[in-house]
Amino acid sequence: MALSGLDIFKLLPKTNCKKCGMPTCLAFAMALAQKKVSLDECPDASDEARQALAAAAAPPMLAVTFGTGDGQCKVGGETVLFRHEEKFHSPTAVAVTLPDDTDEAAMKQKAETIKGFAFERIGQPMPVEAVAVMNASGDAAKFAAAAEIAKTTGKAIILVTESPDAAAAALQKVKDTTPLLAAATAETADAMARVACEAGCPLVARAADPEALADLTEKLKGAGCEQIVLWLDAPDGWSEMTGMTTVRSLALRSTFRPLGFPTIAFATEGEPEDQIGRASALLCKYAGILVVETVEPWALLPLLTARQNIYTDPQKPVQVKPDLYAVGEADENSPVLFTTNFSLTYYTVEGDVEASRVPAWILCVDTEGTSVLTAYSGDKLNEKTVAKGMQDADVESKVKHRKLIIPGYVAVMSGKLEEETGWEVLVGPRESNVIPRYLKEVWTS
Repeated sequence: MALSGLDIFKLLPKTNCKKCGMPTCLAFAMALAQKKVSLDECPDASDEARQALAAAAAPPMLAVTFGTGDGQCKVGGETVLFRHEEKFHSPTAVAVTLPDDTDEAAMKQKAETIKGFAFERIGQPMPVEAVAVMNASGDAAKFAAAAEIAKTTGKAIILVTESPDAAAAALQKVKDTTPLLAAATAETADAMARVACEAGCPLVARAADPEALADLTEKLKGAGCEQIVLWLDAPDGWSEMTGMTTVRSLALRSTFRPLGFPTIAFATEGEPEDQIGRASALLCKYAGILVVETVEPWALLPLLTARQNIYTDPQKPVQVKPDLYAVGEADENSPVLFTTNFSLTYYTVEGDVEASRVPAWILCVDTEGTSVLTAYSGDKLNEKTVAKGMQDADVESKVKHRKLIIPGYVAVMSGKLEEETGWEVLVGPRESNVIPRYLKEVWTS
């Protein structure tokens, strides 16, 4: 159980030395109780105090890593139940299955498909991070062969088997990739823990309800496993989602250490749309790793987009670096438009400019990641910020004309902008999707 600020204060030296950066030991104790500082910042804390405070200093949910190099995944490490309380730290890892009961050619083809996934939205990559090798055949040799094929994807590997022997055989092939081993049950806990510890890889604990999971994680920790992921194998979807919410709440709100681990969930049944619908629901209910069977890009893209939206920092809008960007083969005669550096706004405008097939320049103005109307109403977008953006990007050296197209929604600033810059201001369309027609029919250099 987590210690309160006053409990922590009793264990501190109480010298108010300020070496930790806090004015008093009490202030430091309160900050430590809220996980805002580390105990290491108190240089005078005794060994006895450090041991007693270990529970208070440790994060409520352990961060677990698996995979290596560019394919390494980190899940867990969360501190809040709701995103608006702070932010979520580790985006859900998405994995695609590779069953070992298909022929080698089919497995290799699917592995190549997984390897080739390359999605991007608002300038950010949206990867599929892992491949889940499924021991559907029940055969250890086939499982090991499938794991070897999975290794060619460069993704993190999840080994899904009920057999300790199959797990050991597969680990002989991919041990150097630090795979995630799924899963240990109450019956196989000792054997699976031994295999995982020998290979130095994290282990999934699988049980039907939170109470059984808590018992199992304590057993696995006693066997030497520290990196644990929870698989709530509930009898139905409703029980799974409510159970995962319970696990998250107990871990973060009550600092219940036996459940302080990330979770994995499987949405592998039904048509692709069924899998993605279920996976999206599990994404919202705290799944740290999601496993699906489909490799259809049209199905995966909505799931990855939902993940991107949920795991952005609510206190820090996604931004594009302020600069002048060329779309197509822009030259000295190409039009110059400006928009804000809010990613969604910028990439929407960029997409519509590209659709026009008219080479153009887009000036991305620093508005602290806010949209056009939001920035204008907050006085983050005005004639001075636009003029500064033009100067910083040296726009005048890129074009020989002196015409600037501005968003129609801020037409009111055109007069002041002309005075500030000396450029002719053209009022563009209000809606970005009208830009192609505007550039083709209205723009003249």
